[in-house]
Amino acid sequence: MSAAVPPLPTLLVIPTGVGCAVGGFAGDGLPAARLLAAASGCLITHPNVMNAATLYWSDRRLHYVEGWSLDRFAAGELALSPVPSQRVGVLLDAGIEAELLLRHRQVIDACRASLGLTIGPVLSSDGPLEVSLSIGPSGSSWGTMGRPDALLRAGEALLAAGATAIAVVARFPEDPGSDALAAYRHGTGVDALAGAEAVISHLLVRHLGVPCAHAPALAPLPPDPGLDPRAAAEELGHTFLPCVLVGLSRAPSLRPEPASGNGLLHGTDLGAVVAPAGALGGEAVLACAERGVPVIAVEGNPCLLEVSGEALGLPVIPAASYAEAAGIVLALREGLDPAALRRPLA
Repeated sequence: MSAAVPPLPTLLVIPTGVGCAVGGFAGDGLPAARLLAAASGCLITHPNVMNAATLYWSDRRLHYVEGWSLDRFAAGELALSPVPSQRVGVLLDAGIEAELLLRHRQVIDACRASLGLTIGPVLSSDGPLEVSLSIGPSGSSWGTMGRPDALLRAGEALLAAGATAIAVVARFPEDPGSDALAAYRHGTGVDALAGAEAVISHLLVRHLGVPCAHAPALAPLPPDPGLDPRAAAEELGHTFLPCVLVGLSRAPSLRPEPASGNGLLHGTDLGAVVAPAGALGGEAVLACAERGVPVIAVEGNPCLLEVSGEALGLPVIPAASYAEAAGIVLALREGLDPAALRRPLA
């Protein structure tokens, strides 16, 4: 029997809040992530690719890494330490109303009882986090938080009480009649929450050095018969928390470089990075390209951005879809030159 082919650690980046056709909605990047995990044997990606509200997928080949720490990993500043499980502390915004708060507490109970997750402690911030949303000049989503001090104090308290990862639930503003929300629900808009979610998780991870992810607290919307399938996962329940608890339950721990030990993943281990062809200007992609890691640019995932390999002067391997990107990753894993699979040969 031939020896098993070792994994090819691969990074999957789909930027948040820029209207990506794949991965810009409610966990609709999950099928692509699953395929790339099978092709590579080891896929590192960020929560907005994996989070589908009450839906989720757990696979030990998939590593759930918050965006700021994913950038630091790609830059060689953080190592990832896979663990059997994390103790997930839950930080609840003091601005969440009583009934909606009860729904989130019941999700926590359900994930403990039905999935066996280690969750706790659970605490509320000492004041409302005061999240606000906005759209940037490019049309991408953004947001701010009025009380970052309350967020950080609650995070520190969770860490001191034994949490090794933190799920945040912040009360988000609502505008159920807005044109932007209608466009998103019908598959033509931008996720208006994503930019603010990134601000919250980046701030906590950078301050505490542990895995974090966010779930917005929102009142359920009335049913919409014209709902786009990519947005449907967010309409199935009362909260977006289940996928965050599952993702964090086995998220790798973060170790500052230089780090040593068995089983660690280092940025220098990466064998490929996969990203939308028009969104190659992010820190993780550029850090990989600088080290000569092959950049696979997926042309079949348009977004608001137009930062291509050509615009940046980066050599890329084009892929028409994530299915083709998975084939390229598999070729690299097998030691094949992807150019040898194209015709005409140069």
